[in-house]
Amino acid sequence: MIRKYSVLVSLVVLAVVMLVPFVIVTLNAVKSPADYSSGGPLSLPSELYLDGIVDFWNRVDFGGKLWNSLLISGSVAVLATVLSVLNAYALGIGRVRGRVWILVVFLVANTLPQEALVYPLYYLAKQVGLYDTRLGVIIIFTVIQSAFGTYLLSSVLGRFPHEILEAAALDGAGKWRALWRIVVPISKPTLSVLLVFFFIWTWNEFFLPLVFLISNENQTVPVALGVLQGDKMMDATMSSASALLGILPAVVFFLIFQRTLTRGVTVGAVK
Repeated sequence: MIRKYSVLVSLVVLAVVMLVPFVIVTLNAVKSPADYSSGGPLSLPSELYLDGIVDFWNRVDFGGKLWNSLLISGSVAVLATVLSVLNAYALGIGRVRGRVWILVVFLVANTLPQEALVYPLYYLAKQVGLYDTRLGVIIIFTVIQSAFGTYLLSSVLGRFPHEILEAAALDGAGKWRALWRIVVPISKPTLSVLLVFFFIWTWNEFFLPLVFLISNENQTVPVALGVLQGDKMMDATMSSASALLGILPAVVFFLIFQRTLTRGVTVGAVK
């Protein structure tokens, strides 16, 4: 009973810590500059003021930035998941020679800071003509995210029941058919979790998109928000509006796929 209440208290504290900043940002985003000056950041707005959101949307062409972030994050999430499955199938089930060392390389690649990668990636992107293109950023983040996905899925598929694969082989199923008809459907909860995390992680990326997307029409939402920080033309309410518009799509995406994420984590815990 004590453990049950301690878990409940922890969840309540976590919810408060996460919700309070979001509520404050939302209140200030729909508050007029006059209300903010007279009442401060913790006061309630006297009226619904949406001019700050509209002005920020028009100033940065937020619709274009939103599309760029959705395109890059969605493409990376799908491609990195597919690439992770292919790599992990070969390493976890195929048991290729030197599997342990290959996994060590993926682990080290996943722990490298982006500051150590930026110059060689910048040089390569310049050489192949992918600098300042969304395709270049998609390729970079697909490889980066799949390093983690390969390491995780390799350990999961390493414990995959070989009896199922042997039975499929006796029925005439080749390796590709066994992968897409047996391994992927059974591993769907884990793949769904990876897909959600890859999307959110890529959405929140700032440093590499800042370096590789210098054109205004190619910039993502976090880059647009970061570039405008400290702008003298932005008051406190517009800054709150920009923060709200920046985090709202990721929150909506998380809420939409919350059941998928919870199901995947629960299935992994039960297994």
